Amino acid sequence: MKILKFGGTSLENAGRIDRVTTIIRNLLQSKEQIAVVVSAFGGVTDLLIQAAKKAAIGDGRYSELEQQIEDRHVHLIRELITVQNQSHALAHIIRQLNDLHDVLHGVFLVRELSARVLDFIMSFGERLSAFIVAEVLKEKNITAQFLDARQLIKTNDRFGQAQVLWPDTLANIQQYFQKQNALQVITGFIASTLKNETTTLGRSGSDYTASIIGAALNAQEIQIWSDVNGVMTADPRQVPEAFTLPRLTYEEAMELSHFGAQVIHPRTMQPALDKKIPIRIKNTLNVKHPGTVISAVTNAWPYPIKAISSLDAIALVSVIGSGMIGVTGIAGRIFTALAREGINIILISQASSEHSICFGVLPASATPARKALERELKLELMEKTVNKIQVENDLSVIAVVGEKMRRTRGIAGRAFSALGHSGINIVAIAQGSSELNISLVVEQKDLTAALQAIHKEFFNLQQETSR
Repeated sequence: MKILKFGGTSLENAGRIDRVTTIIRNLLQSKEQIAVVVSAFGGVTDLLIQAAKKAAIGDGRYSELEQQIEDRHVHLIRELITVQNQSHALAHIIRQLNDLHDVLHGVFLVRELSARVLDFIMSFGERLSAFIVAEVLKEKNITAQFLDARQLIKTNDRFGQAQVLWPDTLANIQQYFQKQNALQVITGFIASTLKNETTTLGRSGSDYTASIIGAALNAQEIQIWSDVNGVMTADPRQVPEAFTLPRLTYEEAMELSHFGAQVIHPRTMQPALDKKIPIRIKNTLNVKHPGTVISAVTNAWPYPIKAISSLDAIALVSVIGSGMIGVTGIAGRIFTALAREGINIILISQASSEHSICFGVLPASATPARKALERELKLELMEKTVNKIQVENDLSVIAVVGEKMRRTRGIAGRAFSALGHSGINIVAIAQGSSELNISLVVEQKDLTAALQAIHKEFFNLQQETSR
């Protein structure tokens, strides 16, 4: 079996929905055994969140967003489903939209929006889209069945980013699919607690749904369909010469996604990695392109690195002091203080002299991080054991990633040299012991030039063959 997940950009309008259902029909005609996971139609989740937030502050204009959501789904049914079959689909959609109206109105009245209620509101996007896609498939004479994933995927009650309860979830999925013959069109992103309270799975939740179902059913392949040909050697918006990668290992994909590449969330990869199920990134607008396969298997690759990714905006927080040299426990206290504040660290770099520790965080976390460290190290700052805690803004981080880097000398030197020749200063450097990734912090204004310089250094084929 193959699990196909279609993202919001693949379901943005009637033309793209028709294209998706044609892809599904062609696979079924080729005797492929598949199940389909869908996201909300492009932009709908954002509209739901905006409507909920407006309702929570008593802004009556939430109803205008609610009307946009209704108009869009009703319009799609009228475009994609013949008149004689519309009444059933419209009745179902209107019932769902009435439920949405009641919840939003309740939020408006009480001026309160809990994480639990927001999860329930966001769930309407996938519930509406999966139902409509199933109905369009029926129009094409395909025996399709809408499946609300809340029936099968069970989680804890951490609303907004729920954790899967694996034994219950795997048993539910396996038992359900043993009894089904129809093509299942499954809601992505959403799940429920053991008390049947609606939860969501966080960032890339629909991809995660596909991975969970694929792992439960020991799928042959998980396919993530979007509007790109696959994972590229760099962001093509900044590096026009970037090209599609035929293969990535799970570890390479995790590194790239951590540093900003729109690949696939590491949490999504974990169930597939555990079962060694390949993940293929495909393009609904270019079906014939083979895409990128993420698996445990690497391929013959003529370049010393696999790809470059970047985070456009980070801040660098540095703890500096000569009194830190040889003092045990300082690093532990620093990271414990940050963990208490829920601050995520993107990269860490420490001078070999132990004179300073610096770490990258998202800009919004920079001030909370500095304040947390000033509280934790108050005594050290007074005694000058720690001289200062400084924050540098307007920075970017570039990750140079590749399995082959472990066995290739001089990668770091070439990257530094490429930046040096382009007059770009490196603010900080970090490299893990696995040698899978070298991370470089540069000034934000230099990011595009830095990406282009590194890409040219490593992916200029004529240059590589002449070395």
